[in-house]
Amino acid sequence: MSRRKTERLLNLVICLLATRRPLSAEQIRHAVPGYDRDGDEAFQRMFERDKNELREIGIPIEVHRDPWEDEPGYRIQREAYELPEITLEPDEAAVLGLAAQVWQRASLAEAASGALLKLRAGGVATDAGPGEALELRVDTRDPSFPPLWEAVRDRRVVRFDYRPAAGESVRTRTVEPWGVISRRGRWYVAGFDRDRQAPRVFRLSRISGQVAAVGRPGAVEVPEGVDLRSMVGFPEEAMEERTAVLRVRQGACEGLRQVARSVREGEDGWDTVELVFADPERLAGWIASLGADVMVVGPPDAREAVIARLKGALV
Repeated sequence: MSRRKTERLLNLVICLLATRRPLSAEQIRHAVPGYDRDGDEAFQRMFERDKNELREIGIPIEVHRDPWEDEPGYRIQREAYELPEITLEPDEAAVLGLAAQVWQRASLAEAASGALLKLRAGGVATDAGPGEALELRVDTRDPSFPPLWEAVRDRRVVRFDYRPAAGESVRTRTVEPWGVISRRGRWYVAGFDRDRQAPRVFRLSRISGQVAAVGRPGAVEVPEGVDLRSMVGFPEEAMEERTAVLRVRQGACEGLRQVARSVREGEDGWDTVELVFADPERLAGWIASLGADVMVVGPPDAREAVIARLKGALV
């Protein structure tokens, strides 16, 4: 749905909720932005489509026919539009609080916090007591996460460029995604690889560029009984710890400085920081999120991983 249409539908809902008396189509045409520039026939077609779409998603637009008026009037009764009273058990409210914390760093953070805000406004206690102690976090800075999550939700095929391992060439993969899962701080998409005609798992940090949706929604069928966790449950290879040398802008990145092995002050506005790491891809996800305040001096694979992550975010 285009942004213009979304704004028009939202304005229509607000208009019909705010009015104290039913409004005719002509009154709505002049009151709601997005209608007033269209011709009579175009407006009528658009208005009918908008009414039908709002009714399909459960918004009750009422039609009032006054015998003294030639045209019917429209409005939305607030009592019919508002949600009924929501009651949750303490454990259910706690789960909601934990879920919001899990998504705090993800692209869904705004939706999660907004949902909690609405529940609290409705009088639902969502105290996350245990969650505050657990401080759950899921790192989903990979730019490929949002489109893959949407593809799984919509059951839609995706296509992306993938680098299997260091030194190997990037290849295009066409995948029927079954799920996006996390293991040991890394995110994977599991599904059916159409190119290899077999189930496969892909690490999100190795996806290059954009993830493109292919075909229509609903085309992907997840096999019955498939165990996504077991698909990603292969043993992790042991990785040797190394030291990354970074240039960090003075006065910035306090969290990075706290976990650094050493920090040497510079005279040009930048400090030299040494940081212990094992996985260059995981390091790249963190460093790339700090933007222009950090530069990687070495080792080369860590520097290349950060550059690849930044290029992927720009595509």
